[in-house]
Amino acid sequence: MTVMTVDDLHAFMTQEFPQVAEDFEVLQVHADGVTIRMKIAERHLRPGGTVSGPSMFALADCGLYFALLSQIGPVALAVTTNCSIDFMRKPEPGNLIGKTTIHKLGKTLCVGDVMIYSEGSTKPVARASLTYAIPPKR
Repeated sequence: MTVMTVDDLHAFMTQEFPQVAEDFEVLQVHADGVTIRMKIAERHLRPGGTVSGPSMFALADCGLYFALLSQIGPVALAVTTNCSIDFMRKPEPGNLIGKTTIHKLGKTLCVGDVMIYSEGSTKPVARASLTYAIPPKR
């Protein structure tokens, strides 16, 4: 069951992470994740005109973070405890789409994947597997 909508997630990001809020747009919240767009600018490109690995990491990290928050609510202190990324092909120098799936959501950990695509392409450019730690309720 989702507890935060697209609008809720945008408002949360703007309030808690204004330094990067303009880079990301949640497109859809679904039962087991979210779809998110990263708006790619010149600062996200590496020499040769491709989107940098750290930028793709940011998309994966924010994607699973938003997916988690959509399920548990606005918990700002949920943190990444593990991330592994497979870079599969060169992304185009344009926006990226992250399709997240939560595989397990427990009381203290969330495990999921993010498939990353160049916008408009059906072939993934990267796949990330992440684990988030959920802080205890006080």
